[in-house]
Amino acid sequence: MIAVVGPTGSGKSDLAVSLALELGGEVINADSMQFYRGMDIGTAKITGAERQGVPHHLLDIMDVTEEASVSGFQQQARALIAGIHGRGKRAILAGGSGLYVRAALDVLEFPGTDPAIRRRLEAELAAAGAAPLRARLERVDPVSAGRLADTRRIVRALEVFELTGRPFSSFMPTREYFAPAVQIGLEVDRPLLHERLGRRVHRMVDQGLLEEVRTLDAAGLRLGKTAPRALGYAQFLKVLDGESDVDQAAEATIIATRQFARRQLTWFRADPRITWLDWQDPELAAKAAALCRQAFTGPVTLEHGRILGSGRRP
Repeated sequence: MIAVVGPTGSGKSDLAVSLALELGGEVINADSMQFYRGMDIGTAKITGAERQGVPHHLLDIMDVTEEASVSGFQQQARALIAGIHGRGKRAILAGGSGLYVRAALDVLEFPGTDPAIRRRLEAELAAAGAAPLRARLERVDPVSAGRLADTRRIVRALEVFELTGRPFSSFMPTREYFAPAVQIGLEVDRPLLHERLGRRVHRMVDQGLLEEVRTLDAAGLRLGKTAPRALGYAQFLKVLDGESDVDQAAEATIIATRQFARRQLTWFRADPRITWLDWQDPELAAKAAALCRQAFTGPVTLEHGRILGSGRRP
């Protein structure tokens, strides 16, 4: 298994396509917001032309009213991996949704769900706010209480405890691969990335992001639990509501996107198994392919930025 990871805007999709062309692979999307049909401009979804004929999976598989599920993704991704490898191809995971990446790569158990428990906890949240639920979580699972700020995840942690009798934190993944894997991270220059993200948001606006949000709003965007919180979409819904203008929404999106990129880097930096390569290296694709071949066939290494290897092909 190959995974290309890193912050938003770093070029993961392009590198995944290059690796697929070089190694005979197919790409599996691991960006949770690119699951949604119609969310194209705001997610910078790779276009048909940019895919260069490489098969891509788990793009445009959900309506905006549906809720994305990490456990559901795990099942789908692993079935796809088995199918791709069964065809003699390489499965290449590409995306910046850290937990989704780990769900595909790592030994990770997902507890079940109980809609009745979930509804009751959500009703308590609506009636009394987050404080009582957080206090309860601190009593039964102090580890999760210290980690979780999002109310949806607090509700989920309490649901899991009621359902299983185990703290939610006990289900957190260990860094143990489900099957042999190579993770390639894109090392970025943060000031340059911030500039790129700013330009990208303005380009999205020019390409029609507001109209995309308007169309999706009519299709039920606000009814979903996952899609309406996506970067750009949440900010431009406020334009439709008259609470903001386009310039303000664009600036708010830029700020939120930069903050998200910082959180992604923190997440991926915590994984020592990732090999980091310079996102602007002209030999990026060749070096990434060399690292993959090392995992497949043996002694191929990088030294002082040069590719060294045995010359064997996968």
